[in-house]
Amino acid sequence: MSIEVKVPVLGESVSEATVGQWLKQPGEAVALDEPIASLETDKVAVEVPSPVAGIMGAHVAAEGDTVAVGALLGLIETSGVATSPAPAPAAAAAPAAAVAADDAAALSPAVRRAVLEHGIDPATVKGTGKDGRLTKEDVLAAAVAKQAAPAPVVAAPAPAPAPAPVVTASGGRNEERVKMTRLRQTIAKRLKQAQETAAMLTTFNDVDMSAVMEARAKYKDVFEKKHGVKLGLMSFFAKASVLALKDIPSVNAQMQGDEIVYFDYVDISVAVSAPNGLVVPVVRDVDKMSFAAIEKAIADYGKKARDGTLTMADMAGGTFTISNGGVFGGLMSTPIINPPQSAVLGLHRIEDRPVVRDGQIVVRPMMYIALSYDHRIIDGREAVTALKTIKEAIEDPTRLLIDM
Repeated sequence: MSIEVKVPVLGESVSEATVGQWLKQPGEAVALDEPIASLETDKVAVEVPSPVAGIMGAHVAAEGDTVAVGALLGLIETSGVATSPAPAPAAAAAPAAAVAADDAAALSPAVRRAVLEHGIDPATVKGTGKDGRLTKEDVLAAAVAKQAAPAPVVAAPAPAPAPAPVVTASGGRNEERVKMTRLRQTIAKRLKQAQETAAMLTTFNDVDMSAVMEARAKYKDVFEKKHGVKLGLMSFFAKASVLALKDIPSVNAQMQGDEIVYFDYVDISVAVSAPNGLVVPVVRDVDKMSFAAIEKAIADYGKKARDGTLTMADMAGGTFTISNGGVFGGLMSTPIINPPQSAVLGLHRIEDRPVVRDGQIVVRPMMYIALSYDHRIIDGREAVTALKTIKEAIEDPTRLLIDM
């Protein structure tokens, strides 16, 4: 009996997706709810689980095809032989991807996809994640090492004329064409739209991080012991942003048609680097959250982004964005607004710099911060004031406690 596998509901206003990868090939055994395909939407990758246990049948849609919600993806066979119709004569002759399939079943979706794609046996790779777990980076490193290793010499079964070797000249110029993923296409479209639509401008300031770094050093151990999460910089900047957005409502507003919509809540989109590109999951009601709650939410989203398990609901909405380019070593940048929001805060690396304090040149840990904003909604005075409010709150964190 053949069971149809169709494109599931992908989220509000999402009507189609691209078949990113088939995780199961025809003839392979499939367990109930085991992911058999990965779909790429405009925002996230979605795995399609098998509705039944059986054997993977025909792929109706090919990788790279655009499919609508409800469209037929493939078939699962539930009757007949319970094993692959063409088993390998010996385990050693099975393809590497098939050998790895069983071991990959207990891995995260992102790691499992990498294992199957590159034909890596998880048992041969040492994990560097928490508790020795395998990460996607571990698999990719193993794949690179595998490609770099010399191919084994295999004797020809019968004499045959040797083909002319392909020689690549040293210093040769090569090109590789890779089709953009649906997510990357959407990122490109939205960022270009932001530049073309918004009257975008950026204002800068610098922040003395001494007080925040001292607070983190003093309380990080007891904070982590009590709350089970590290005390990071993002919670301080999220709290400081709340103060600025409450004081300057236009920075927390959006233009919709010929109207400006002001929000009395703060939902902050946090830019996170994922395997397929930049994603911005939303931490909701930040104005009502504690430092620990903010850190836990951001940590959870970071893990989901790395594992490829973010959902459409995680990405929906947002009234303001914080992007931390400092984790990659960026000194200064002009972040691009995340439409339809009207402003984005850019954070950068912390470095010791000479500054003047009370007439003396001293060394302080300094960070440049940037606020890109839509000048159609936010006046220059408002943008500068908002960024100055964030600066003052970071330099004197007591303000975060007494709402000043």
